[in-house]
Order: sequence, then structure tokens, then C-alpha cells
Amino acid sequence: MLGLNKLGKTANRLVSTFETKVREGQQQLEKLLGDTGVMDHAKISTVSEMSDAYRAMAKDLLLNPWRFVGAEMDLARKHAALGSYTISRLTGLEKEPVAPADIDDRRFNAEEWHKYLPFDVLHQAYLINSRAFLDWVENMQGIPPAGQEQMLFYARQLTSALAPSNFLATNPEALKITWERKGMNLVDGGRQFIDDFRQNPKLFNVGMTDRSAFEVGKNLATTPGKVVFQNELIQLIQYTPSTETVSKRPLLIVPPWINKFYILDLTAKNSFIQWLVDQGQTVFIISWRNPGPALRDKGWDDYMVEGPLAAMDAVTAATGEEQMNLLGYCIGGTLLGSTLAWLKKKGKDPVVSATYLTSLLDFSDPGGIGVFINEHSIRGIERMLDKKGYLDGRAMAFTFNLLRENELFWSFWTNSYLKGQKPSAFDLLYWNTDGTNLPAKMHSFYLREMYLNNRLVQPDSLTLAGESINLAEIEVPSFFLSARQDHIAKWKSTYKGALVHGGDVHFVLSGSGHIAGVINPPYKEKYGYWTSETMNSNPDEWLESAEEHAGSWWPHWLEWIQPYAGGQVTARVPGDGKLAALEDAPGSYVRVTAAEAAK
Repeated sequence: MLGLNKLGKTANRLVSTFETKVREGQQQLEKLLGDTGVMDHAKISTVSEMSDAYRAMAKDLLLNPWRFVGAEMDLARKHAALGSYTISRLTGLEKEPVAPADIDDRRFNAEEWHKYLPFDVLHQAYLINSRAFLDWVENMQGIPPAGQEQMLFYARQLTSALAPSNFLATNPEALKITWERKGMNLVDGGRQFIDDFRQNPKLFNVGMTDRSAFEVGKNLATTPGKVVFQNELIQLIQYTPSTETVSKRPLLIVPPWINKFYILDLTAKNSFIQWLVDQGQTVFIISWRNPGPALRDKGWDDYMVEGPLAAMDAVTAATGEEQMNLLGYCIGGTLLGSTLAWLKKKGKDPVVSATYLTSLLDFSDPGGIGVFINEHSIRGIERMLDKKGYLDGRAMAFTFNLLRENELFWSFWTNSYLKGQKPSAFDLLYWNTDGTNLPAKMHSFYLREMYLNNRLVQPDSLTLAGESINLAEIEVPSFFLSARQDHIAKWKSTYKGALVHGGDVHFVLSGSGHIAGVINPPYKEKYGYWTSETMNSNPDEWLESAEEHAGSWWPHWLEWIQPYAGGQVTARVPGDGKLAALEDAPGSYVRVTAAEAAK
């Protein structure tokens, strides 16, 4: 017992000394990076958080030596098994791999990783070591869930970055290509790297698609229409009808401004907007401006007043209709809920139905991005916002890519720069890299009041444009569409938000994720969806009792919205109402890149 006490005291002294030295080094590094201008406050904050995470891991190791011994013994057993596997292969015997890659891990699928013994052993040793490290972090004790998720995230970034597939000398696929092409793949990869760097000065992002293959307005966002209204934050597009008659009540779409609206209007056959037009809807959509430092003081209130509220007035002017249906996607749905609650306080009722597509109202479980939601991170982001006046959309895209780093970063790194393969032309990935900036005031409010403090679902906790809001007071019938594999707006979180929403609520769960679960045209007959006539407090119980349907949710939504369509009228041509056509769709705001807006 005395020996254990002495060991504990020694461990605590080591931890104290270790923490002091690391903290001193961290402070010196942050000061150096800040003073030299190498990194902004947001990046320094990330470095600091990573240091904190790795320090916590080392501290746990020192304070739990017996757990460390047990983990080391288990690791030794697995490496011994790998040694036995190696001997068997050297003697010509076939044996099952000791550490096969996961089914969805495509890094080591190529034949070369298994055909050649050194690379077979190398990648299995990597998998054994990385899994042991991640298991260690996952089983750390006394760590709050949020802190543990953050440490797992940074531990995963480290293990993913060190994968042998990311380096030429340890990647047999890349070495084979280098031999066959006499090194020209490295020349092509170098050119691709330089091109990617030029496309993103000061904010390097690996290229994900052939950018030369796409042009907004030419082969993306091609549904015919006109811009009929604009202000400092939005352009409003009215689409040209393709049917002789249309629903009397128009449909206004509030898309996210974290990305550009044409995710709903990619190629014609996959376009949700074109499909809506073909179903006889008079469709309007907001195209958000890509902001730079001049719009730093635009807040959530401004996005509501100059966004959906201004757009609703414009829709009424263009069509003569006082009432309409609204649809919000992602953060556009969050703004839609805020707007409906504000309108209720004002005693106004221009909206007869509301549709929410993968939209968070309750932020208690923010999904993968939760690893960045803490006071320390947000303070660092706010210091950067205060300095620059905006969050660069390219930095945000890189952050989201790290939530699935092997699929959305390292795979492109390997293919482009080691193998010299030019990225394929993929419209969705082009859209994903066409980022948008976020004004300082709005983004700070969004992170603090929505994500960190979760105040949107708290009655009368938020005040917007002079009115406190309460989602429970909303009486507008609503349709909530969530996606089962969504890692950005987790479906159980969106379900919780739907429970808070007042009025008649219809909840639908789609297959797939945040994008494919929404952009799922009927002709594909993919994914399916679940519905139920009632909602209870438990989402798992809801899913157990829900009815599964094959195919796209789009026709189901169209059936749901028919009672709110208001009958049929002669199709409306953009520019024929009180609002003149200003320019052809998709307008000029959507064409501005994040880098251009930042100038």
C-alpha cells in the first residue's frame, strides 16, 4: 500500500512538472506565431486546443500506469500475432490478416498493400498502433463527454495524418505508378499542388474536383428565371414557369448562407428547384451575398430583416399574394424558425406552411462540429473575427472536411499529389469548394447563442429586431425532413427541435446524409424515408413505429403541401408583376467567390 501511495505521489509530481513545461512551451509558441503573423487567432486557438488535448492524454498515461501496462501488453500480443503472420507468409503459408482494414476504409484496398509482404506488414502494424491509441483515448476516465470527443477528434487527425498511404516511400500504389510513369506523376502532382495553392492563397485546401469543368449559370444553376429584387444581403430569384397553371400561393426558399443556394439546382435532372417548377409551383429563392469585411456588422437580426422578411414583401409585390409557403434548408431553416416566432410576436401571418430541411433548432447535440464548440474555441474565433471582420468560407470548408478527413482530405491528397491523378469532374464537390464567408457579428451570435448556449429553444431567451421569440408559440403547420446519416444536423437533434416547434408538426426521416438525403430526385429510386402520423418524446421509439417507404421523399412532401397551395392560377412570368426583372438567374451575387469577397 505504501508503495502504491508513493507511486501515486510521484506520478502527480511528474504530471505537475509536465503540465507546467507544456503550458510554458504552448504560451511561447502562441506568442511566436502571433507576433510573426504566421497564424491568425483562430489557427492559434486550434494549436492551443490540440496541445491541451495531447497534454490531457499524457496526463492520463502518467496517472494510470496500470492501464498503460495493460494496453501495452495487449499491443504486444497483437504485434506478436503480426510477427507470426509474417513468418507464415515468408514460408508460403496463407493466413488471415491480423488487422484487416474496416469495410469503409478504402486506403488499403489496392492489391499492392496485400501482395507485397513489407507493405502488408506495414499497413497492418499501422492499423494495430492507431487503433490502440484511439482506444486509449476513448477509454480515458474522468473526462466530460464533450472533452473526450474533442480529444478523439485530434487523436484521429494525428493517426490519419501518419497513415503510410499518405507518403510516397510507404505507399506501394504510388511507387508503382512512379515506376511506370518514370516520375511524371510527381511532376503532375506538383503542378496540381501549385494550382490548388494559387486557388486558395494563404488558406490551402486540397483540390477535390476539376474546377474547369463547371461554371455557375452555364452547367450549374441553370433553371431559367430572373432576379426580381435585391438589397445589401440578398438577390431574390423568381423562376420561369414550365406549366400553364401554378399553385396560387408561391413558395419561397430560404437556403443556407454557409454554402451557396445552387446545391438545390445542380444539374437539371437532379435539381430540386427544377422539379418544383415542373410540379406547378411559383418558386422564389434567396441568393445570399458573399460578404467581406464591409459587412462585418451584419447580425442575425439583419439576416432575418433583409433576408426572409424582405423577400416575403417582394414575393407579395411580384405575385399579389399576401400569404405563401416557406422552405428553409440547414441554417436557412434555423433562420426560418426565428422568423416565424418573430412574426407571431408581431401578430402577422403571411406564412401558411413551413418546411425545414435538415435544420437545427435545438443545438444540444451539434453533431461532428461539436468538437469546436467550447468557450476557448469560440473566443479564439471571435478574436479572428474582430480582426478580419468575417470568417473565410475556405477555412470553414477545410474544417468541415476534417470531420471526415480520410474521405475528404487525405484521399484527394494521395490521388492528386502522389499518384498525379487529376480530380474528376463532380458537380457536388465543385459546389462544396465554392465557399461563402460569414460576417463577424452574425457568426459570433450564431456560435454563442445557438451552438454554445442553445438559446433558440428557450422561450423568450433571444431578442431579435426588438422582439423576444418563442418557438412554441408558432402556429404554422410544419414539415421537418431529417437525414438518418446526417453528421452535421443529427436527426435526433432535429427531432428534438421539431418537438419544441408549435403548430401541427409532420416529421419525416430520409435515408443517407445532409446532402444526398435531401437532393434525392424520384427517378433515382434511392434511400427511402420513414413517416409516422404521431410524434412522441423519444426519437428511437418514433423510428420503431414509423412506416418505411421506398424512393424519394419529394412526392410525399408535394402531397403534404397541397392543402396549403390555395388552388390554381395562370402561371406567373417573372417581371410581369410589380417587380421588374433585374437580370437573368442565377444572378450576380452567387458568382462571387469567397476570395473575391474578401478583397
